[in-house]
Amino acid sequence: MNVKTWSLFGIGSVAAATLVACGGGGGSESGEGTMRLSLTDAPACGYDHVYVTVERVRVHQSAGAGDNDTGWREVVLTTPRRVDLLELTNGTLEPLGQTQLPAGTYTQMRLVLSENTPTNPLANSIVPTGGIETALTTPSGQQSGLKFNVNLEVPADRIADFAIDFDACRSFVRAGNSGRYLLKPVLAVIPILSDAGQRIVGYVEPSLAATTTNVSAQTGGAPVRATPPDASGRFVLYPVPAGTYDLVITAPGRVNAVMTGVPVVTTAFTTIGSTTARIAPPASAASAVASGTVTVNGSLANSGGAVRAQQLLTAGPTIEVGYSGADATTGAYAMTLPTGAPARIAYAAGATSFPFTADAPVAGLYRLEASAPTFTARTANIVLTTDVTTNFVFP
Repeated sequence: MNVKTWSLFGIGSVAAATLVACGGGGGSESGEGTMRLSLTDAPACGYDHVYVTVERVRVHQSAGAGDNDTGWREVVLTTPRRVDLLELTNGTLEPLGQTQLPAGTYTQMRLVLSENTPTNPLANSIVPTGGIETALTTPSGQQSGLKFNVNLEVPADRIADFAIDFDACRSFVRAGNSGRYLLKPVLAVIPILSDAGQRIVGYVEPSLAATTTNVSAQTGGAPVRATPPDASGRFVLYPVPAGTYDLVITAPGRVNAVMTGVPVVTTAFTTIGSTTARIAPPASAASAVASGTVTVNGSLANSGGAVRAQQLLTAGPTIEVGYSGADATTGAYAMTLPTGAPARIAYAAGATSFPFTADAPVAGLYRLEASAPTFTARTANIVLTTDVTTNFVFP
């Protein structure tokens, strides 16, 4: 299983990309297949709504193909569709359509959004929590689509089914106190191999049924899929490529919690707990803020930088527990993190209780990893007992 991220402007969650995703029959005997696409999302950080208006998706077999080169194939929506990304959580997919195309490997994809215009000023917009709906400032060259490289195999006479993961948490950056938000998309493609599996279904205690709770399937310290639980505390991670994952739960007032060794298969759901057996990470007595700035080439503005926080448990694994994009005007980032010891438990099929064990030696210990386009990521270890300021400078 190859795992990749396609981030257009800085670091993002690691999202899975498998080379082949096959559904039922499709295409023809002339060496054609069918690509079917849908849209999904991960949790958003501090937003009530995030709207994008999708016109079409373009794919090409050359990663270097230009806008006007021949060979482009498109999934075109009958009418542009305005989608609230924050409704596409807990395994919800928004179908975009399908197209028949020559069988083979496709290495470039472009998601084409409608422009914000005087007659449609909120085609792409954001509603910050407690704020008002604000038009998004979109990248230059958006008319040709949000470009990202992929490696997708479309077999002859088959349907290749993929979900485009538009990571709302990492794709929007505040610009100072101007009230502006910039679209700097972090996109990924996830294969859908079977509706019978590729799911982790679980239950957290009702007090954690909030958008501020984040449940993610991680590998190597990076999320593959993430979601908040629904109003009942149930969560669904879908689609998740077959494999073994660390299930990480973060929530205000709780320590960071991880369940190791969670299996995902294509033939059945992986169910953790029930309505009467719920996951409840231990409380954290306190939290503190890890903050600072990201400077690139001497400038704090428009750095494209971001910082994520990881915890390295004593006997493994490494888990990601926080993320902040750098402000497009001030370069500032900030994350509120628990100072209590992270907790872990091993996956057990059919478990009816979840007694976590505290990893006391790493209480308050974090590794910050900063990234900026074209630069190698930089890291800093911090001890978070009170607020800590860490600035990152590139180069």
